[in-house]
Amino acid sequence: MTGRVLNWWREWISDAPRAAMSGRLASTYLTVKTLISRHPTRTDAALAVVMGLWALPQMVYHVRHSGSSFFGYLLLSVLLVIPLIWRRRFPLSTFAFAAAVALVQWIVGLELAADITLLVYLYTVASRYPMRVAVLAGVVMEFGVLLASIRWPRDLHWTEMLVLLTGPVVAALLLGVYVRHRRHSLDVLVGRAQQLERERDQQAVIAAAEERTRIAREMHDVVAHSLLVMVTLSEGAAMKQAREPVRAGEAMRQVSATGRQTLTEIRRLLGVLRTETAPQERSPQPGVAEIDSLLERVRKTGLNVDVTVTGAPDALPPSAELAVYRIVQEALTNTLKHSVDASSVSIGISYGTDAVTVDVRDDGAATAGVSAETAGHGVIGMRERAAVYGGTVNAGPDSAGGWRIHAHLPVTTRVEDAP
Repeated sequence: MTGRVLNWWREWISDAPRAAMSGRLASTYLTVKTLISRHPTRTDAALAVVMGLWALPQMVYHVRHSGSSFFGYLLLSVLLVIPLIWRRRFPLSTFAFAAAVALVQWIVGLELAADITLLVYLYTVASRYPMRVAVLAGVVMEFGVLLASIRWPRDLHWTEMLVLLTGPVVAALLLGVYVRHRRHSLDVLVGRAQQLERERDQQAVIAAAEERTRIAREMHDVVAHSLLVMVTLSEGAAMKQAREPVRAGEAMRQVSATGRQTLTEIRRLLGVLRTETAPQERSPQPGVAEIDSLLERVRKTGLNVDVTVTGAPDALPPSAELAVYRIVQEALTNTLKHSVDASSVSIGISYGTDAVTVDVRDDGAATAGVSAETAGHGVIGMRERAAVYGGTVNAGPDSAGGWRIHAHLPVTTRVEDAP
C-alpha cells in the first residue's frame, strides 16, 4: 500500500502532470482574457457588483453596533462603486469623482469598506495615462491615505497605519504602470509584425513580377526562333516549288505546324508579359536535352543525383522544355542551399501525352524555420513557370523524410489548333 502511494506521488510531481496543469491554466487565462476584452462594460459591471457585496457586511456591522445611519453608508458606498462601470471610458473623471466622495466620507466620519475601489480607480489611471499623470493620481491617493491614517488609526499609531495603507497604493500604481508599458510594447510588436507581413507580401509580388519578366524574355527567344524557322522554310519552299513540289509541300506543312505552335506560345506569353527596362544580353535557352549536363555539374558538388525518365519529350514545345529544365534546376539549387546533410537527390520526369510531371526528392533536413514560403524566390519562380501552362508546384517536407518538390504541367505534346 505504501509503495502505491509513493508511486502515485512521484507521478503527480512529475513534469507531465505539471505541464498539463500549466496548459489548462494558460488556456483558462486566455479564455477569460478574451471574454473580458470583448465585454469590458459587462466585466466592470460585475466588478461593481462584487465590490458592493464586499462592502455590504461592513455597513450592516457598523449600523448594528454604532447606531449610524444605514442610508449614509449606503449612499456613499454606491457613489464609490457605481462609477466602476465607466472607469475604462472615463478613467480620470471616475477617479476624481471617487476621490471627492472619499473626501466627503472623511468629513462626515464614515469609515467604508468600499474605499477599496479607490485602488481600482488608481490602477485604471496608471494603466492608461503617462507616468506624470499616474504619479499625480498616486499623490492624491496618498494624501487621502494620510487623512484616513490620522482619523482612523485603529489600534496602531497613525504613522504605522500610514505605512500599512501606503503599500496597497504603491502596488496598484506600479501594477498600472507595468500594464501600460506592457500594452505599449505589445502594440509596437504587433505594428512591426504587420509591417513585416506587408513587406513580405510586397517582396513576393515583386519577385513574381521579376520572374514573369524573365519568363517572358526567355519565351521571346523561343517565339523568335519559331518565326525564323517559318521564314526560312517558306523561302525554301518558294524556291523549290517548281522543281521539287513534294518537298515544297512538306516544307509548307512544317511552316503551318510551326506557326500554330508559335501562336500557342504567344497566347501564353501575353499572360505573363511585363515591360522590360533595358535590353539584356541573351543566349540560347536550355531544354530537356541539357538536363544531363546540369546533373553532371551538380554531381561535381558531391551530391548523388539519380534520374528516372518515363516517356519521351517528342514534339514538346520549346518553352515547355525550358520550364521543365528550370524547375529541375531550381529544385536542385534549393537542395544545395537549404537542405541540411543531404547526400542524394532522386529526380523523376514523366512525359505523358497531355502533361509533364517532375518530382524531386532529397534525403536532407530543411533548415529550421524554412518553409515553402520562406525558402527564397526559387519556389515562387517554379510556380510562375508552371502557372504559364495552368500547372501547379507543391513544395514541402516529404512524408518519408527530406524535402520534395512536385510539379505538374498540363502541356499537350501535339501542336494546338490556331484560334
